[in-house]
Amino acid sequence: MLKRLTVVITLLIASSALAQQGTVSPYSFYGIGTLKFKGTAENRMMGGLSTYSDSIHLNIQNPAGVAGLRLVNFSLGGSHKYETQDSNTESQQSSTTSLDYLAIGIPMGKFGASFGLIPYTSVGYRLQTETESSLTQYTGSGGLNRIFLAFGYEVTPKLSVGVDVNYNFGTIENKAVDIIDQVQFATREINESELLGFSYNFGAQYKTMVSENLELSTSISYTPETDFTSENNRRIATIVINSAGNEGTVDERDINVGNTEFTFPSQLTLGAGIGAPKKWFVGAEYTNQKTSNFTNRTFTLDNVEFNDASKYRIGGFYIPNYNGYGSYWKRVVYRAGFRMEETGITLNGQDINEFGISFGVGLPVGRLFSNVNLGFEVGSRGTKDAGLIQENFFNAFLSLSLNDKWFQKRYID
Repeated sequence: MLKRLTVVITLLIASSALAQQGTVSPYSFYGIGTLKFKGTAENRMMGGLSTYSDSIHLNIQNPAGVAGLRLVNFSLGGSHKYETQDSNTESQQSSTTSLDYLAIGIPMGKFGASFGLIPYTSVGYRLQTETESSLTQYTGSGGLNRIFLAFGYEVTPKLSVGVDVNYNFGTIENKAVDIIDQVQFATREINESELLGFSYNFGAQYKTMVSENLELSTSISYTPETDFTSENNRRIATIVINSAGNEGTVDERDINVGNTEFTFPSQLTLGAGIGAPKKWFVGAEYTNQKTSNFTNRTFTLDNVEFNDASKYRIGGFYIPNYNGYGSYWKRVVYRAGFRMEETGITLNGQDINEFGISFGVGLPVGRLFSNVNLGFEVGSRGTKDAGLIQENFFNAFLSLSLNDKWFQKRYID
């Protein structure tokens, strides 16, 4: 039954995963869009922490974690984001719903493997600038998706290593429409980039008991710098806009801008934590990403600067009694965390930073330690200084982590 249910859910969700718009942030205009969180809802509730891995949950941030799986795991998650965008002069609200990941993990003795789909970046914005005699409207859509295949190996009971291979693909479209008073026609420019490329991520995790009841966990993961192919297209058109806001093309020209190599930045993550196995855990992580290599593909901007990004995460969990079958709520996993991120984008001399506070629960369902995870996050991004926008957001995320046994030997008397 579990396998059939997973297949049905996979077919329904995967068909819409690539077409969704997962953001309405004006900051998604820059680089290749807003970076989506790569990880499960369980990680996200702990501030995004990836250091901890166990035998019944899938870790899609560090490939070494898949080596510890002891059951086949089906994981999928989605989120709903409610956001208020504030400037010095006005405020508006928006919301988006998106699929966050779809993955399967398979244990194979000392080996483990996982594969799945992750929307990796998202572009979705609608902006405008206005002067006494003109109006310019900016819109964008698209993003980058990732199909991954990960392998982990348990070198010793304490040390695991792993690697994942990612195929990244997607299309990003940026459109600008210039409208001038007393001029019959408007001008439209569309820049479209189709991004394709492979990336790799290497990881290791080490666990050891430092006392009778305390276990130390450490982790490291590294993504080398790679180049993607950006197939670019630019179209410039003269258009008319009717009273309903619909555009009619009078004349359109394709501009040859050529294909380019887009550098995907390297990333290093270090983490450590301590806890009592199957009882509680608290950890911290640091990530550095060389986002100073980002560009806006086929066009440049004067007011933006790309710097290296840094992420700081603290989080953990608590289980009153994982084996307490007499009381359901004693088996619930309570998680919480905090994150602070320097996005690496500087606009009008202002660094665009983000922070979030998250919390949630893992609710046991069925047999074999399957669970439903429900979490929430509150936070903000950006600033109202220098004419910019501050985003205050509330995220709700829901996931399924379903376990099953495959390849069992059956005996018939």
